[in-house]
Amino acid sequence: MENLPDNPHPHAHLRASDIDRDQVVDVLRDALMSGRLTQDEHADRLEQALQAKTLGELEPITRDLVAPGQAAPLAPMTPPAAAASTSLVPIEEPADPAASVDNLVAIFGGGERKGRWRVKRRTNALAIFGGHDLDMTDAVFEGREVTIYAVAVFGGIDVTVPEGVTVRNEGIGIFGGFAAQGSDDPDPNAPTVVIKGLALFGGVGGQSSAKRHGKKLRHRNRHELH
Repeated sequence: MENLPDNPHPHAHLRASDIDRDQVVDVLRDALMSGRLTQDEHADRLEQALQAKTLGELEPITRDLVAPGQAAPLAPMTPPAAAASTSLVPIEEPADPAASVDNLVAIFGGGERKGRWRVKRRTNALAIFGGHDLDMTDAVFEGREVTIYAVAVFGGIDVTVPEGVTVRNEGIGIFGGFAAQGSDDPDPNAPTVVIKGLALFGGVGGQSSAKRHGKKLRHRNRHELH
């Protein structure tokens, strides 16, 4: 960031957590929506936030967006101890929660995840003139709550969750669509998938596995009738 004062964060040497990065992303989103950042500035700072490893790297990104006296969104947080899971959807806590991060990039191409794969606590999915298909039907979740930060620019990102899983939609669409929906019968013991991010001239969607496979079945039956 150019021309910003040198006032390092007192905990600059500490590793940044997913929660720290999420707080910075929320500040950037609000700044974009209020007109304090242009779309190009938002995209540039968003990329820096997602790549930041320490609090010292995160702090300059929002330094000129936080009002005097307002607490900076960078206080390190310690997550509460997790209780044993009783969910039918498999949850396996990782040995190192801070390392439970996945980065997916599709530029003029596509990516697919399906079958028995591990859903990290945070997944950063970027699609530019491309797409991602994240089918979690048979996946193992590395947390009771996982976050998908989806950015689709002239592209699309589709998320399918197992039955019982709740989906919380916290993304925005600008000349695009951002809609996510989980199971009609949520299980309180099942994981929650939080989908954040931005759809710019693109789309981000979420659905339950039953709805997705039901659609495929109806589509196949129509072809069998002809």
